[in-house]
Amino acid sequence: MKLLKGVGIALSLAVLCLLVVPTARADDWNRKTVIIFSGPIEVPGVGQHSLPAGAYVFKILDSQSDRHIVQIFNQDETQVLTTILAIPNYRLKPTDKTVITFRERPAGQPEALRAWFYPGREWGEEFVYAKSRAIELAKERNTPVLATRTEVATAPVEALKTAPVEAVAPTGEPIELAQVVEPPPAATTQPATVASNELLPKTASPLPLIALIGLLTVGAGFGLSAFSKRVVRTK
Repeated sequence: MKLLKGVGIALSLAVLCLLVVPTARADDWNRKTVIIFSGPIEVPGVGQHSLPAGAYVFKILDSQSDRHIVQIFNQDETQVLTTILAIPNYRLKPTDKTVITFRERPAGQPEALRAWFYPGREWGEEFVYAKSRAIELAKERNTPVLATRTEVATAPVEALKTAPVEAVAPTGEPIELAQVVEPPPAATTQPATVASNELLPKTASPLPLIALIGLLTVGAGFGLSAFSKRVVRTK
């Protein structure tokens, strides 16, 4: 009878663990990362007014397309300092640590933010600069830079999601994006059933169902316990 009681308790604990998992993955969804810069950093949307040395919070606001939106907050997340447009950039070997890359600048000037790679992911965020600034950065280091004609500093988020992106050479001429970002490997064709499932609403949450299963399981545990006691008494 102790075995039956133990099974009921184990099932209850298993369901409670399922209830905790979704909240534990919140940071992985928006890739919240605290980054400390030891010196001033230029980021898109801030322009010549670079961010001073200090701690900042990076988060993904939207990543539903090939245009990713990144927001940078102050350390206590009370203020959005800039909203940045980025293009996914593929790397062959993910690392277990956050990686930030920069575009080197002339002596005495702040380094320009180039890309952000989240731990364990093959995809990073290659940041896009306003075209006029991108051309300047490309000329300084003789290397192409991602650019958009949309004014990054003042554009609303919805405009950034559809903003045209190109790569500019040091000459100012547009070039292929593949010369700046690594394209993803060829995608594997998915079964037709997967495509049909994508048409279902994505706003529903499994938490109510999990909670109901949890209550039923807890009730079953108590029922098994009571049943075991009754069996003992009849003996």
